[in-house]
Amino acid sequence: MAEDSDAAVRKALIAGLRGGNAHAKLEEVVKNFPAEKRGEKAGLPYSAWQLLEHIRIAQHDIVSFSGNQDGKYKELTFPDDYWPKAHVPPSAKAWDEAVSAVHADREKIVHLLETGGLTEPFPWGNGQSLLHEAITLIDHNSYHTGELLALRRLLGIWPS
Repeated sequence: MAEDSDAAVRKALIAGLRGGNAHAKLEEVVKNFPAEKRGEKAGLPYSAWQLLEHIRIAQHDIVSFSGNQDGKYKELTFPDDYWPKAHVPPSAKAWDEAVSAVHADREKIVHLLETGGLTEPFPWGNGQSLLHEAITLIDHNSYHTGELLALRRLLGIWPS
């Protein structure tokens, strides 16, 4: 029975990380986002580029922390290290590279969920577990994906 519950929790966490269910998937929200609109703020304090890059940075940090078996994790300073200063992507390729990095890191945490213990505290943390970090990541990415979608609506480019 416990193995079935464990598998069900892992499956639900992975589904939550990959998105959908009760909200739009990140892939849907960033797809066909016009390059000329990626740096616009539409009255908000951040642009689509800043939101996407924030998702990438924060997710990479959580994945790095969660997989810190080698002890090389370096804690970032909040908020400065988590938000890009520039509201416009630094290059034409930066958007696609950020989207690819989000996908790659998401699959790293999925792998950890498929192979690691869920509830045992990490020896390198302050009581955090893989379950805690996965839930934090689902919550964080869903929140900012919703902000990206709202920004697209404000820019008049949703649905695409």
